[in-house]
Amino acid sequence: MKQLAIYCALLLIATSAKSQFYLRGEIKDEKNKPLPNARIFVHAAKAFYYSGATAGDFGINERVLYDSLTITLEGYETLTVKVKTDQWQKIILKLTADAVSKNQSKLISFTKDKNQTAFKQWFAGDETYFQLVENEFEESALFPATGFSLNVNKASYSNVRRFLNMNSLVPPDAIRTEELINYFNLNYREPKGDSLFAVESQLTNCPWNSKEQLLYVNVSAKKLDLDKVPPGNFVFLIDVSGSMDMPNRLPLLKAAFQLFVKNLRPVDSVTIVTYGGYVTVWLTPTSGSEKEKILKSIEELEAQGDTPGESAIRVAYQTAKRSFIKGGNNRVILATDGDFNVGETSEKALDELISSQRQSGVYLTCLGVGMGNFKDSKLQILAKKGNGNYAYLDDIHEAERVLVKELTQTFYAVADDASINLKFNPEYVKSYRLIGFDNKKEALADSLNNLEGGEMGSGSTVMAIFEIIPTEHNLKECALKSPIEIASMELNYSQNQDSVIKKINFNAISILTPIDQINKELKFAAAVTMFALKLKNSKYYNDQPWSYIKNIAKSSADQSNYLQQQFLTLLEKASKLYNKKKGNKSEE
Repeated sequence: MKQLAIYCALLLIATSAKSQFYLRGEIKDEKNKPLPNARIFVHAAKAFYYSGATAGDFGINERVLYDSLTITLEGYETLTVKVKTDQWQKIILKLTADAVSKNQSKLISFTKDKNQTAFKQWFAGDETYFQLVENEFEESALFPATGFSLNVNKASYSNVRRFLNMNSLVPPDAIRTEELINYFNLNYREPKGDSLFAVESQLTNCPWNSKEQLLYVNVSAKKLDLDKVPPGNFVFLIDVSGSMDMPNRLPLLKAAFQLFVKNLRPVDSVTIVTYGGYVTVWLTPTSGSEKEKILKSIEELEAQGDTPGESAIRVAYQTAKRSFIKGGNNRVILATDGDFNVGETSEKALDELISSQRQSGVYLTCLGVGMGNFKDSKLQILAKKGNGNYAYLDDIHEAERVLVKELTQTFYAVADDASINLKFNPEYVKSYRLIGFDNKKEALADSLNNLEGGEMGSGSTVMAIFEIIPTEHNLKECALKSPIEIASMELNYSQNQDSVIKKINFNAISILTPIDQINKELKFAAAVTMFALKLKNSKYYNDQPWSYIKNIAKSSADQSNYLQQQFLTLLEKASKLYNKKKGNKSEE
């Protein structure tokens, strides 16, 4: 009897084993790229599984020969397939229509129904910059609606400063006028009460063209209390390849990160991922209370090897996801000269790579360094597609400004996908031109593109300036000192990875105030604008001499503000350098 029981048990095990199958396969997109972390619902077992984090593959134990799977992944169409569980499955997911739209080239400013044009390209040795096309004058009767991204990148100013300090002419495409203006965080106004934003407008005369006016639109974001900001999950992604072996590259970054670490709290954590020849997790997640351990890890970094930037970015995001803090500040901080030479290296490929990570809840900040082979275009793409920002560190003082003095502006966002739409009033505005916020040539060539919002950091301000050609009615009302409604405005934004877009409406109602009587910070912004347009040799700048720009800057610069005083020095260098190149001394 005992032997019969044992035989029955063995028979049951054998029968059970025979009824088990191992369903294996892979999940890819239409371009044959693996799709990690796709959710797989197995109908027979009523259980969920996920595709692999790197190759998009999966292996599932099954008890039936035939089954059905439902695969879901954000940004892709849900797919249900019938499968034979003893066969390899190759499953292809298609992008949703909305995701296809998101992957199109995006604009940082946009005039509705207007066809754009493009101009010549400028080369800067081995450095790369996107070819920019200046915004044109638009007739408000034909094209009243326009908009721009509330983007607070400031990399262009410190990069321009680097060129001028080397007594070198600045590549025109390296000059992004709005970044030069917003470098100084001018005219910040604390939002009232529980409001997230404060919006102001001001109308004044144009200092370089007496027939025009300037409209300032100023958006200020609420300041977060640094003691109350969410815990941070920071992944330092540091380029330690051979190209970083120069004093103004890896040594500068090491000093910069060490400054940042000193402000960490115990609730914050730091992980360090390095890439140089190969990618490695140099420091596993470490509490901000262990500052000496983190500082020692940074100090021991050395530069060598190739630059496998693509695989490094993938590892950094995976690491950030493993340490993800729900409701926290989850951010990869990429520090590099941008010279990726292993794996996907083109701007388009990097665009697609970061876009696929955009919905993960992990932000991306890019810190650029170096010269000669500096890849500004690559870092721009990464920051914009990564829901983040981008700064260029030309020296340790800039590192301190970005990582210490303006810590919350750089690393703590209060709004995502933020943009402003304006509709100009043809009664008062004959035509208008947005200064700066110039688009990439290839984005303009894409007929399916749309406006891309930006990230706004805590306590930051974005200033946009429009050149306006007024109507006769405008001039009459201004002569009477009457307020006029230049435009209606709509601010769009989302919060904390929320897909719901919120809207706030404002009206730009202003009284024309002479340039010498407006707020000094607005007047200073006009000087910075003229500086940028003159450096770019803009066709829209009525070529006032350097001395004229210097007079406006000196009369408006804050004597106690180091950055504004430094600008005066930079302005002096630019005037001497550009006059010398032209052989023109009459301006001085």
